[in-house]
Amino acid sequence: MGEETQSRAEWVSGALERYEQPLIRYACRYTGDMELARDVVQDTFLKLCKADRAKIERGLAGWLYTVCRNRALDVRKKEGRMGLIKDAQAVADPDESARPSSVAARRQEHAMVLEALESLPGDQQEAFRLKFQDHLTYREIGQVMGKSLGTVSRLLTKALESIRGQLRVGMDLAQETQS
Repeated sequence: MGEETQSRAEWVSGALERYEQPLIRYACRYTGDMELARDVVQDTFLKLCKADRAKIERGLAGWLYTVCRNRALDVRKKEGRMGLIKDAQAVADPDESARPSSVAARRQEHAMVLEALESLPGDQQEAFRLKFQDHLTYREIGQVMGKSLGTVSRLLTKALESIRGQLRVGMDLAQETQS
């Protein structure tokens, strides 16, 4: 194996290590099925193996998420699944070794955040998840969603305002019931 090939193999391997799990979570939100999501991500990395490294290396995250999103949409269309998956299947459980009261409180807070997130319009949900769950930049989010930076910024601002407002109301109600 030549130096160029080895270097490319290491590059793809590094991308796989860094992005495989986040892409599976992302694809699962579209497909509604973990196995289908894994297939989508596998297809994404197969395309990466064939892609021109020089053209995509600087925008690798955006490229991977765009390819993954497009493939997941194709699969969802083919499978006839029209709704986004509930996050409960795509989010890891909290550490079970923690005290039960702490675990219960975290789960309640987590459920409130998910409920607030799920109430957002689809484009706000996607932008929010790409930013805070998948840690993409505004530019990468814009690339994935086909939106301008200004639109991405507005989507995230509206999403955060809405989630904050819903969480304030939820926390106030929780405190009232405890009193």
